[in-house]
Amino acid sequence: MAGVGLARRALAEGVGTGLLVVAVVGSGIMAARLSPGNVGLELLENSIATAFALAALILAFGPVSGAHFNPAVSLADWWLGRRHRTGLSTPVLGVYVAAQVAGGIGGSVLANLMFGLPAVRFSTTTRAAGHLWLGEVVATAGLLLLIFALARTGRTAAAPAAVGAYIGAAYWFTSSTSFANPAVTIGRAFTDTFAGIAPGSVPGFVAAQLVGLVVGVGLLAALYPDAGRAADNVVTAHGPAVDVDGRP
Repeated sequence: MAGVGLARRALAEGVGTGLLVVAVVGSGIMAARLSPGNVGLELLENSIATAFALAALILAFGPVSGAHFNPAVSLADWWLGRRHRTGLSTPVLGVYVAAQVAGGIGGSVLANLMFGLPAVRFSTTTRAAGHLWLGEVVATAGLLLLIFALARTGRTAAAPAAVGAYIGAAYWFTSSTSFANPAVTIGRAFTDTFAGIAPGSVPGFVAAQLVGLVVGVGLLAALYPDAGRAADNVVTAHGPAVDVDGRP
């Protein structure tokens, strides 16, 4: 595949991450309105919508940017690719992360507005406890292991369904309901709804996700020592980024 301009890749990452947060926050609002007081049913509705939306978004944006939608995935891609000169370069990593965080915030604002809420109302839901942080470590490490294992073994075609299924399941088997994504975590601080997280709880979650990144990379090094060779195909196969003059 020919190289894809960095601006197009950044747009794909920003819009894709934004729509992912729209799905998370919007389905949470809808679930709370349709099933008030039934937290289990609300979580089920929220997790199903998120899983299906994530799979669809990977299909839509993967050919452009790889559909990372997650700074932890982009950081792992950069880290593992250094040895083999694959994956994201340092400048492209910075662009990806900035686009993802901006998209996450924008997605939360858009979801609020769609449901007639103030564009920004910071969450009051405190999520700060050791067992929740442990849940984020597990969720993030497992997500990275899945994504890079699929890439290394040439099964990226299964990534939309597999990643969507993992996130949908991790809502239920982790104590934190599997944020597993710093950009989504930051975005969810901008909505005081079912999916929100208080701004004061964000640093702890992001720190746990970064620990999960280290754990995930460690597991990949043990199980798939040459996983970095496939870094150009994470989350799905896509073209290398090129500057406006056509150079990678």
